[in-house]
Amino acid sequence: MASMRDIKRRKGSIQSTQQITKAMKLVSTVKLQRAKQRAEQSKTYFDCMYETVNSILRKTSGMQHRYLQPGGSSKKAVIVITSNRGLAGGYNSNVVKLITRGELKKEELDIYSIGKKGRDSLNRYGYHIAWDGSDIIDEPAYADAMQLSRKLLQEFAEGSIGEIYLAYTYFKNTVVHVPKLMKLLPVEAGAGEMPEASEGNVQDDEKKLSIPMNFEPKDEEALDLLIPKYITSLIYGALVEAVASENGARMQAMDSATSNAEEMISKLTLQYNRARQGSITQELTEIIAGAEAIS
Repeated sequence: MASMRDIKRRKGSIQSTQQITKAMKLVSTVKLQRAKQRAEQSKTYFDCMYETVNSILRKTSGMQHRYLQPGGSSKKAVIVITSNRGLAGGYNSNVVKLITRGELKKEELDIYSIGKKGRDSLNRYGYHIAWDGSDIIDEPAYADAMQLSRKLLQEFAEGSIGEIYLAYTYFKNTVVHVPKLMKLLPVEAGAGEMPEASEGNVQDDEKKLSIPMNFEPKDEEALDLLIPKYITSLIYGALVEAVASENGARMQAMDSATSNAEEMISKLTLQYNRARQGSITQELTEIIAGAEAIS
């Protein structure tokens, strides 16, 4: 059995760790509220942009456009959004698994990393880090998403990359965060989940889809204006949801760590009391034995 001194030292160490996890949980809770509000406020716009582009593509068949066709390269650019800090449970590792355990081949990928944890992990696995924007995730702004979008679209137009993907964590609610890998370019109609239609509205929806789409100006000019905004919106929306997911995951991880520390402290307290009781019993036995020897 460990000595009383060892048990007391270990208990003090765990109590210090528990104070840290409690503080980190409180900080993550405050950050989560802000990030959650920001994600919910912007979600309507990004969903509307996504639905608009998909609606246009579903209503237009046979359209030829550079953003609708694969690029002239076998290289695939993947935007990987993780965090700069750890202690967030499986938040970072789940996003990395989308790449390492997915169907995309390592030799074909160029990683555009946002977040040090994802960058370092993929670098250890031997992936090529083509671009690093880890500072963006601390305070994501629409201008950052626009800058990255322009860079990727330029490389896509030049033929340096043939496809563009986005790997991030979707914020469903405070306790549920879903890692997602979605294809940005070439744009495909119906790539995402569409809202469920009631039986009474099925025929109306079919009629709407059968209505031809008229463009003003021409279709190519309209898509040249719309697709870059679409890509930028998806990247920024992913950044906002990733921040909310990160703080939610860290809050849960720190809550679990605090609870585990409490259990360990209770067990150590019990061990300490037993060791102390044993020590007192031994001392009494020695005193009694000494007294009997003298008498």
